[in-house]
Amino acid sequence: MITSNFNAVLDRMLTLSQAMSETEDGIPTTTSPRARIQLWVPPVDIYETESAFVIEADLPGVHSENVDIQFDRHTLTISGTRGATLPAKDKAQLRVFSAERPTGSFSRSVRLPEHVDAEKIGARFAEGVLTVQVPKSVGALPRKIAISATADAKSISA
Repeated sequence: MITSNFNAVLDRMLTLSQAMSETEDGIPTTTSPRARIQLWVPPVDIYETESAFVIEADLPGVHSENVDIQFDRHTLTISGTRGATLPAKDKAQLRVFSAERPTGSFSRSVRLPEHVDAEKIGARFAEGVLTVQVPKSVGALPRKIAISATADAKSISA
């Protein structure tokens, strides 16, 4: 039951995070037609293990030096830039039949529960997939509570 409730909360957090990302990055801040519009939002998987929250983002064609990960007030933000996918040389000579891979800036923000260990967040980038592991704080980890053998209920300390 607790796992079910937590999964529902995590699903709501993901939905809210996506809505915030779309609102924050998908709507121009000015009426100018050249206003910054985010052309692509990398897909992410967010899941929980016994000891951590894991965020995996598909970033094909993005170099790790062009990715920035920030954690502030329980919000993890992955942002960066994917460069041009078409050759820069002799663009006048190119005959492009299809150019469907978006380029430019991207950003995804994920709100996490308060019980994480921000000092131990780690990330790795392999085969176009960024994996960020956010460990749970010690207080959030499951633990077994010992039962006292004494019959005196007053001996239990709060």
